[in-house]
Parts: sequence; structure tokens; C-alpha cells
Amino acid sequence: MPLDPAARTVIDAFAASGPPIGTVPAPAARAASLARRLVIANPEPVYQITDRTIPGPASAIPVRIYRPSEAASLPALIWFHGGGWVLGDLEMADPTCRALANTVGCVVVSVDYRLAPETPFPGAVEDAYAAVRWAAEHGAEYGIDALRIAVGGDSAGGNLAAAVSLMARDRSGPALVHQALIYPVTDHRLETESYHANAEGFLLTRSGMRWFWEQYMGTQDWGQAYAAPLHAPSLAGLPAATVITAEYDPLRDEGEAFAAKLEAADVPVTITRYDGMIHGFFGMVGVLQPAGVARAQVAAALRQAFGGPGTAD
Repeated sequence: MPLDPAARTVIDAFAASGPPIGTVPAPAARAASLARRLVIANPEPVYQITDRTIPGPASAIPVRIYRPSEAASLPALIWFHGGGWVLGDLEMADPTCRALANTVGCVVVSVDYRLAPETPFPGAVEDAYAAVRWAAEHGAEYGIDALRIAVGGDSAGGNLAAAVSLMARDRSGPALVHQALIYPVTDHRLETESYHANAEGFLLTRSGMRWFWEQYMGTQDWGQAYAAPLHAPSLAGLPAATVITAEYDPLRDEGEAFAAKLEAADVPVTITRYDGMIHGFFGMVGVLQPAGVARAQVAAALRQAFGGPGTAD
């Protein structure tokens, strides 16, 4: 279907607010990204929000923990923000994490993993896995039920969620009940039909995505499974997945290919393409109407995955 007119407005606003991704060094790109955030004026109140650090593989990892109620035992979603492994932080993910905590009725742990190029692969994914282990082993302080933990994220955050699911399988835990993958990065080759059809003019560009990969991987093998999960030899034994893609997104085809590979490995998966939408739409509730629909879909999938006491109806 045609590009949503509201998405065109977003694209034009972003184009006018700073240099294109890949044309300036990482610090300048981070500064520009601040001006491009579509901030929700009145973020949802949450019962309790705690900023703290947890142990990481190289240094302490900042996290923000959202509790929707005082319940003693709640499922948990470990959330990884997007930004091409180079941009993004806890504030960028805050509106989404608040809404998911309230709508799902779960604790949300938002992870401020180390960014590239200062910390290249595997720094971010090892931080992400460390956060999942911490939630399973020490999350009881925040009411987390270690048997009901899911992972999720958007774009590079979706990449980390998929990679952490592989790591948890390969490293014998923690057991995960679901992975919510929002237009995830799963392949490094940048040669799909959607990469060429949507190479320019739809917020995320093919050249910008190449720059993100260069910052994250440098001269390492870009096709490693924990960097490009589509290239894992097997996806068998992974948790059920919800995969969201956008029609006008370079990442569309690789997200859908990953979903198909999950399905072929007998992993339960729901894949939904949001027509007329662009990369980044999931976080634009209040600006793009389908964002609210997609968020509700993910929340419903998480509620179903968690089940049992403590899950919102």
C-alpha cells in the first residue's frame, strides 16, 4: 500500500533535523538523534521505576526497572533499545517500557548496554545476556519470577533479543518464554529486495545501515550468529517469537526471513508486516496510528506467553 502520509511527515521532520546517519562520527550522530526523538508529552505513570546498575562482563551495566504493581511475583520482559548498536539509551526506550509494563502487567528491565564503536561486538550482546542472567538469578528483589522471562527490542535491540535467545539456548539458560522482535536486524549482507527498494528516503537507509555494521563489527566476521542471527546453523529450541516488520523498511525482508527460519525449526512464531509503515514506527505512538496497534499486539503475545498469576487481563 502507499506510504502512510503521517510517516511521510515524520521522514521530512527527521531529514530537516540533522545530518544523515553515516555522514558524521558516532558522537555527532548521537547528538543529532536527541533532536529527532518523538517525545510523548505525558509518559504513562508506572507504580515503581528504579535506576540502578548490575554486574556486567566488563563494567557495571545501567538498567531501568519498571514495576507495574506491588505484586510479589511478576513475569519480566528484558528490553533492548534500538539505535544500530551506536545510538540510543534508557530515555529513548522509556515511553515504550512504561506502556509495556502497564499493559502486559510485567516487570520491564531496560538495558543500557555498551555502544559501538567505543565497544564493538560482542560487547553489546554480552551485556544483554548478562542482564538476562541477572534478572533470572537476582530479580526476585523486584518481584521477578525467574521462570517467566521474555526478551524484546526494536531494530538493533531486536537483533540483541534474538542473539540473546541463541546464547541462552547455547549456554544452558536462563530459560526464556518469548522473544518480541520489532523489525530486527538479522542479516549482514544488505542485499535483500527490501534493502534495494527502500535504500533511500524512508528514515533508515541502506548506507546508514552499512555504517552501523561498520561501527559495531569493524573488521570482524559480520556473519557470526550472535551478530547476524539469521546465519545461526539452527534455530531449533528457541523461545516462541513475535516478529513485527514495516513495509517501507530496509530490514523488512530479513526480519521475515528470520521468522520463516524459526517456523521451519518448529518454533512457534507470529509474523506481521505493517503496511505503509517505516522503520522506527513502533515507538511513535501518538504520531503513527499503527504503532498503537503493533504495541497492543506485542503486549497480547507477551501476556499469553507469561500466562498464570500476575499477568494483566
